[in-house]
Amino acid sequence: MGRRLVPLTLDNLQDLPERCRACVFWELDPVSGQAAVKAGTPDLEKEAWISAVLLEWGSCGRVVYVDDAPVGFVMYAPPAYVPRATAFPTSPVSPDAIQLMTAFILPEFQGQGLGRVMVQTVAKDLLRRGFKAIEAFGDARWKEPACVLPADHLLAVGFKTVRPHPTYPRLRLELRTTLSWKEDVELALDRLLGAVQKEPALRPL
Repeated sequence: MGRRLVPLTLDNLQDLPERCRACVFWELDPVSGQAAVKAGTPDLEKEAWISAVLLEWGSCGRVVYVDDAPVGFVMYAPPAYVPRATAFPTSPVSPDAIQLMTAFILPEFQGQGLGRVMVQTVAKDLLRRGFKAIEAFGDARWKEPACVLPADHLLAVGFKTVRPHPTYPRLRLELRTTLSWKEDVELALDRLLGAVQKEPALRPL
């Protein structure tokens, strides 16, 4: 089984799950996001966002391939590039951290260690670029797949709560700890990365 983790670009954007290619939940603020959906242009807005981040900051994601078939992805960026982050009651993300926006692995490819490899690849990339940690907004009342990852699952893979909230706590993972993860983290990672499976609803927070 050949595995590849490739930086996300406009060339492989089409390899993201269809529902994610045109999702601008994180890339636009709530008002602009709803306007893009109404206008039928979220896919163009997504492309424009990725293009801008690539030009100004660099790689903002990874696409995972197994035997040349795309099976998952992860997206991350400095909070300055993530307008939706400001809508969360526990913002802002710490200045020394990058924001984990969303991640996903196809259910049939979970349990194979891909989640661990993916997060470790992101950790190495960000450490090389001088960042110490990755932070995420979790959903403490998570009931069904959506763009915000479940807080319980983030905690299970080593994130720590840095700003509590009954609904949207902000959590942090020190990047150096991810490089020494063992096999026992795989199941929790698979649950986390398999959590975003349905069409995400764009809704104001």
